[in-house]
Amino acid sequence: MTKTKQFIQFLSGVVLVLSAPAVTNAQAVLDAPRPAAVPQNALAVASQNVGIKTCRPALERLSTLAVNGTRGNDVLLDWDRQRVDAGPVFSLIGLEYPNGGAAMSVTAVPTNNGGCSVAAERISAAPVSCQAVAQQELKGMTATRLLPTFTVFTDAKDPTATVSLIDTPPGCLVIRRYVEFNWRAPR
Repeated sequence: MTKTKQFIQFLSGVVLVLSAPAVTNAQAVLDAPRPAAVPQNALAVASQNVGIKTCRPALERLSTLAVNGTRGNDVLLDWDRQRVDAGPVFSLIGLEYPNGGAAMSVTAVPTNNGGCSVAAERISAAPVSCQAVAQQELKGMTATRLLPTFTVFTDAKDPTATVSLIDTPPGCLVIRRYVEFNWRAPR
């Protein structure tokens, strides 16, 4: 081995020995990893802040399903400021997932019997064809083609829900819809 190679090896060893305590000390001052914080449900907070009471359980239930698994969410909220608890509520929730974004529109209208009629639509884009989405996720559902690029899927076991697939090559726009009249919070 040449004297140059021996010197380089020696320096490498010195650098490792001298840097080892520094690395150990640096690692010792770092905090242990913390689990990611669960994002706040923006629609639940906003509906409470503006004084919505009658339909808040419906808004909270639907928005909780929407924000599950998200990194973040925010909301656009429209309500009747003259009849806060007696008028309709319209919202659009932005959803941030680890692999992309989606939106969910939630509408709640108080009914005369103390319940709420609700409609919710979750809108997302799939990076695959609608045919692939249908084959992977909608097996057993009944397909009704409304237009050459628009197909609605229903399930007899859940007549208040539909899944619409709209061809947007090379991907697919997916709209999951839920509607219920006179919904009441479980007791």
